[in-house]
Amino acid sequence: MASFDLRLQDIHNKLNGKELSVAELVDASYKRIAATEPEIGAFITLNEEEAQSEAKRLDEQLHQEGSQRGLLFGLPAGIKDNIVTDGLLTTCASQFLNNFTPIYDATVATKLKAAQAVTIGKLNMDEFAMGGSNENSSFHPTRNPWNTGHVPGGSSGGSAASVAAGQVYFSLGSDTGGSIRQPASYCGVVGLKPTYGLVSRFGLVAFASSLDQIGPITKNVEDAAYVLQAIAGYDERDSTSANVDVPDYTSGLNGEVRGLRIGVPKEYLGAGIDPQVKEAVLAALKVYEGLGATWEEVSLPHTEYAIAAYYLLASSEASSNLARFDGVRYGVRADNPDNLIDLYRKSRSQGFGPEVKRRIMLGTYALSSGYYDAYYLKAQKVRTLIKQDFDRVFEKYDLIIGPTAPTPAFKIGEQVGDPLTMYLNDICTIPVSLAGIPAISVPCGFADGLPIGLQIIGKAFDEPSVLRAAHAFEQNTDFHKQRPQL
Repeated sequence: MASFDLRLQDIHNKLNGKELSVAELVDASYKRIAATEPEIGAFITLNEEEAQSEAKRLDEQLHQEGSQRGLLFGLPAGIKDNIVTDGLLTTCASQFLNNFTPIYDATVATKLKAAQAVTIGKLNMDEFAMGGSNENSSFHPTRNPWNTGHVPGGSSGGSAASVAAGQVYFSLGSDTGGSIRQPASYCGVVGLKPTYGLVSRFGLVAFASSLDQIGPITKNVEDAAYVLQAIAGYDERDSTSANVDVPDYTSGLNGEVRGLRIGVPKEYLGAGIDPQVKEAVLAALKVYEGLGATWEEVSLPHTEYAIAAYYLLASSEASSNLARFDGVRYGVRADNPDNLIDLYRKSRSQGFGPEVKRRIMLGTYALSSGYYDAYYLKAQKVRTLIKQDFDRVFEKYDLIIGPTAPTPAFKIGEQVGDPLTMYLNDICTIPVSLAGIPAISVPCGFADGLPIGLQIIGKAFDEPSVLRAAHAFEQNTDFHKQRPQL
């Protein structure tokens, strides 16, 4: 799309100047999807008829003098398929929900409508957000636009790939242990995981309720600030929603980071980190040095326990949350069961894929009598220690910086049969999720033609500092301007 490289603000200026119409933006989005979707597979469901109708309505509003326009007016957007949308199929990329059409909107979907974005469709993902490669979708895998033989990351792989491929201007994903940041890194786009509680989870199909968080995936940092502005805020329907003030996230994007104190965890640049990734991160730190920031090596000593703690906690919560999928209330129902217990067993056996079953079994075991204290309770204690590690570093430093993922995107099929290796790809993102603090991934280089992501981590609810530092780096590099050749 000719307008795809423009910032959201530039597009609004063109819309207001009648140089563009919303219908042209929406048509261009669907044409791009038609041209690239056979290679990428980012979408599960398209919303074309309703999107074109909404575009027509918004274009009529453009010609009404003095009409109020939303923050994301007329912008084509994709929504991850675990965020419920009124009247639009929401499957969680699972056969269990292949016929589920919600009758209400998630809070973030309501806020996108209020901001007057146009929903293009629902994006592919790992089933019930469980996975790191998008190969666990029960419909089809999504492929990385930079090299279609490689994964786009997960679980928000469709959300990241759609933005990288120029199919939509921004997308929403969900992040439980890195599922926004890791695919953003793999696909060379910007992915922001907000502080836990800043964005409402109402209407997000729950995986691990104490970890799940919705956030934006965009092509630059300024756009991420605009989308976060539209979706952040307290929601009484979400019991974990934080009642905090929402500042103007775009106002601090001035490129100024002089005096910024950065901590660089030695655990994030040690064993298992690809040398090219480490080199790109160190080069990024030199950029910050040139802008007047300082950095020092720090330690987050409990990082080594993060993956074990995370998979016990997340799987335990998944075991509880997914108990509602029983073949009775909604979703698929097995044919000809012998009795109620057989209905549960057959429906869940047929409806869930192997990774979802694996995590349900792990979580059920960890919560079972005799094992709760040894596994689940101990994992909760480790989570507290990990949070305390971050608290100690933030007493002296403003931000923490390191790689988003230890390697660039791996090949499709390379790790899908080895879940433990797959889990290790989240070593740099999981500790942040356990601590509930914000982090953003921005492009910082390439390795063998595949993008590398830089992760910038901040204090709780200090998204302005995270965005300001990410924007400053972006303004002094051109990695975010490079696009895959599709």
